[in-house]
Amino acid sequence: MPVESLLWFEEKLEYELGRTIKIKINKLIEQYDSKFQRIEIYETKPFGRMLVLDGIIMCTEWDEFTYHEMITHVPMFTHPMPENILVIGGGDGGTIREVLKHPEVKKIDLCEIDEHVIRLSKQHLQTMSSSFEDNRVSIFNEDGAEFIKKRKNCYDIIIVDSSDPIGAAEELFKENFYSSLNDSLKNNGIAVTQSESFFYDDDLIKDLTGFAKKYFTYPAYFFTLVPTYPSGIIGFTFCSKAYHHTNDLNIDRISQIQPSLKYYNPDIHKASFALPNFIKNKTNL
Repeated sequence: MPVESLLWFEEKLEYELGRTIKIKINKLIEQYDSKFQRIEIYETKPFGRMLVLDGIIMCTEWDEFTYHEMITHVPMFTHPMPENILVIGGGDGGTIREVLKHPEVKKIDLCEIDEHVIRLSKQHLQTMSSSFEDNRVSIFNEDGAEFIKKRKNCYDIIIVDSSDPIGAAEELFKENFYSSLNDSLKNNGIAVTQSESFFYDDDLIKDLTGFAKKYFTYPAYFFTLVPTYPSGIIGFTFCSKAYHHTNDLNIDRISQIQPSLKYYNPDIHKASFALPNFIKNKTNL
C-alpha cells in the first residue's frame, strides 16, 4: 500500500452506497479491540484528535461541541429542574461535561457498555473526559437497554448518546427501548436519543419518532450541524412527558451558563426543530 494512502482515514459506513468522508491524519495514537468494537484515536491534520469506533467517526475535538451541546442543553433547558440525569453511551465524556454546566444537577449516572472507550478517552481526549472526575458522576459499564429496565420512575432527563444502530447499540433503536425510557423517567421527565441523519436515515427516523409518539406526550425531532459526519448533520428524537420542546424553554436559566457555550442559544434551540418538508411529511411531526 502506498505510503500516502496511510495518511488518510476514510469512513466506510456509507461506502457501499457511494458516500464517504476522508480526513488527513498525522498519526494513529491508539488502537484497541475490546469485546464490543475496535476503538481508534487519531491525531488529524485539520480537526485535532478524533475518536473512531468500528471505523465510524464518533467525534473530533474541532466540532464535538456542536453535537454535545445540542444533545444536552435542548432537554436540560426544557425541564425546569433537571436534578437526576442518566446518560447512556457517551463514553468520551462530552455529554457529561455539558450536563455538569447546569447548577441544578445533583446526580449523573453514565451507562457506557464499553469501559475501554472511557479509559482511552481519559488518556487521550481530556477536553471531554475530565468531566468523569466530578463526584456527582457514577459510571456503570452495562448494557443501557437492560440498565434502564431496573430503574423505574428514576430520572428527570435521559440522554442516549449512542453510536450508530449496529452492533452493541442496535437495541437502543427499537420500540422496547422507548417503552423502557418512558418507565425509567419521572412523571415529568424528558428523554433525547441520537437519531441519525434525515438525509440518509429517513425510514429509521420515521420509526423512532413513531415510538416517541406512542409513549410520550410531546414527541419531536431536532438536528444539529456536525461537519465531520458524512451527511454534515445529526438528529435527535425528543421524548417528553410534560414539557413542550419550544414553548417551555427556560430562558432565564440559559443566561447563567451562556458564556460557556459555543453553539447552543435560545434561537438555535427553537430553529433546530424546524424540519424540511420531506422529513416532516415522512414523520407527520
